[in-house]
Amino acid sequence: IKAVPPVPPPPAVTQELASHQKPTGEHPAPPPPTQQTITYAQAEIPAQPITEPQPTPAEIEWAWAPAPNPPPQQEVDGVTLQPGNAVAEAPEEPQAGQYLEITLPEIRLPRLRPLPMIAALLLLMGAVAALIYSAGQKTVTIEVDGEEISLTTRQSRVEYALAEAGIPLNPADLVSPALDSPLESGMTIRVEHAHMVVIEVDGTITHVFTRQTDPESILAEGGIRPGPQDRIEVYGEGPYPPVIRVLRASELTVDDDGESTAMITACARVGEALEENGIRLIRADRLIPDPISPISPGLSVRITRATPVTVEVDGRTLESATFATTVGEVLDEMGVELGPLDYVTPPAHSQVEPDMSITVVRVSERLATEQEPIPFETIWRPDPELELDHHRIVQTGSPGVRERRIRIRYENGVEVSRAVQDEWVAQEPASQVIGYGTRIVVRTMDTPDGPIEYWRVIRMLATSYTASTAGTPPDHPAYGITAVGWEMRRGIVAVDPAVINLYSRVYVPGYGFGVAGDTGGAIKGRRIDLGYDEDDFEYWYTWVDVYILTPIPDEDQIRWVIPQ
Repeated sequence: IKAVPPVPPPPAVTQELASHQKPTGEHPAPPPPTQQTITYAQAEIPAQPITEPQPTPAEIEWAWAPAPNPPPQQEVDGVTLQPGNAVAEAPEEPQAGQYLEITLPEIRLPRLRPLPMIAALLLLMGAVAALIYSAGQKTVTIEVDGEEISLTTRQSRVEYALAEAGIPLNPADLVSPALDSPLESGMTIRVEHAHMVVIEVDGTITHVFTRQTDPESILAEGGIRPGPQDRIEVYGEGPYPPVIRVLRASELTVDDDGESTAMITACARVGEALEENGIRLIRADRLIPDPISPISPGLSVRITRATPVTVEVDGRTLESATFATTVGEVLDEMGVELGPLDYVTPPAHSQVEPDMSITVVRVSERLATEQEPIPFETIWRPDPELELDHHRIVQTGSPGVRERRIRIRYENGVEVSRAVQDEWVAQEPASQVIGYGTRIVVRTMDTPDGPIEYWRVIRMLATSYTASTAGTPPDHPAYGITAVGWEMRRGIVAVDPAVINLYSRVYVPGYGFGVAGDTGGAIKGRRIDLGYDEDDFEYWYTWVDVYILTPIPDEDQIRWVIPQ
């Protein structure tokens, strides 16, 4: 009996029965008639063997009565009565706060039987039932798309066993043995599922189920025969069914910058067809129709090629393609501006050629001021108060300053030229005045070769030579002849006439007396070469004091200032 919420469940089953004790040595007497009242919501009266006659449905009294202290609202579910009990239909619907009260007529309790006999009988009945149940079971193997599962079932046919195993089937699936085959224990059932494939051909999309895996076999199964130049494309992954697309071959004509070519392609788009046939495009090329346009039979495609060029500007190399006709137009197209001094090679008016290299040279100039010292002049003035070969500075000299304004030119940041715009003397130099002595003092000195009288002493580097080392070949007519025509011998020395006058008598300590009677290419300035005979040569290379002996030459023959 089911009551609908909010009717709460009644109290638990209460059973009031009279108790009787078994007299010693006698069979138990039948229990007296007893009135019992059963109040329940969801309860099952324990089953007992009943020997007494049971009441009929007409003998059961029942009525809806208010529930004392009703519990919280809940759904009250099924009530089971013992066999033979019955309840007539309620005369009215239950109301909230009520429960069902059933009053049974007098029932005599059954006499109890020995329990061991009853238990044995129940065990025997359970064993027989289990034996009968297990006799109808079958164990089969089900192989589904290569994977095996085991099933124990009481089904009688293959289709029922697959249904029990929860294996869905499609009319295109392959089942072996057939679905209506009787089920036998140890049987192997093989199921090969068909898979869905989407076929797109000639604008029509079809969904088919097939067990084939090869695209051509799937198409053949559907009665589709691609042509020899048609293309079959297969794509799709993940949970979605694969798609087989058949692209029919079409003929189209391509005009590539005036060169016409006919081709047959199964590509869907113009760009794909060009790439398939090795026709490459660069971004600046013009294509009519555009690359994503679909291909239709007899389609004409026209390509206008741009001219590739390379532009070097501002330290970068830019590759581009253009429809411009001159170099200047290329620069304008690329947004390259030239400054007032900038220039471009080739010139801006040059015609554009394929793979031309264009160089933009950025030119800048700046003015700079340079300073250059102006050396001062040295003026020698005779000073009669100073002794010969003595000097003193009468006036100190100072250099001047010359300034120049220079225009410096740069190309791409590198200096390429300098040009003097103007120059001027910013500071005049001051001449240096040096006084040199003109007072000659004659002195005498004792030497190992006797006393000498000299009027000048010059510090010189002394070397030595003979006729054979003078540099003149022996067969030469001038061999052994000095610059003044004398025959070479000891006592003749070679000097620089700008320092010591020829024919002057000299004295060299360690060498002795000599006459300046020769010159030499290496004998310049403060150098003196001492002459020897071939049989008494001595090697010299040292600094010595050379004494110029009297008489004193005329003033115009005297070199008052000897260079250092």
